[in-house]
Amino acid sequence: MLAQAADTLFEKIKALGRDVKIVAATKTRTAEEINELKKFGITTMGENRVQELLGKYDGLDMPEIHFIGALQTNKVKYIVDKVCMIQSVDRPELATEIEKRCAAIGKVMDVLIEVNYGGEESKSGCAAGDMSDLAEFIAGLPHLRLCGLMSVLPIGAPPEMYDGMKKLYDALAEKYDTVKYLSMGMSNDYETAIAHGANMIRPGTALFGERAKPKEK
Repeated sequence: MLAQAADTLFEKIKALGRDVKIVAATKTRTAEEINELKKFGITTMGENRVQELLGKYDGLDMPEIHFIGALQTNKVKYIVDKVCMIQSVDRPELATEIEKRCAAIGKVMDVLIEVNYGGEESKSGCAAGDMSDLAEFIAGLPHLRLCGLMSVLPIGAPPEMYDGMKKLYDALAEKYDTVKYLSMGMSNDYETAIAHGANMIRPGTALFGERAKPKEK
């Protein structure tokens, strides 16, 4: 299943003619499943939940681990030594906490600003209009490296919304030379996202199949 899914993913990306970084969304997947990704040329994983990452971390053998979910400030201390990028920075308070924790261990953390471009109340992310100010704030923190933007667009979002994110990204990249990633697109929309400028995608189901249902507590 994984081999065929990975082949299909690479073929579709190649057909779009873009150089794209794949961050496998590994929510609910075991360390054993995740480690299999390397056999098929996927070396970066993304976790959504701190507790889940901690539970599987010792069994992981992946070159790059990103954190891609909503992050509470009081959970930052548990992951700064385990991940190489946090894609979900959406407020100054979170950036400040990452700075504090990374300074303590002498690490510079790559970060993306998460933008809630669709304005959905159920999703985290800063408003598009607040992105520039947040970027300026992050740029002033010595232990954070601003690498771009991330977004989870609404299901069925029109092409104009993807284009809007690309315009935000382009404006950011013009101002900061560290900016290189527009992380946009998951299993259901990565082709659209790539066609409209994304150079980092976060597929999960497209690689692993449908997620396992969470165990009842």
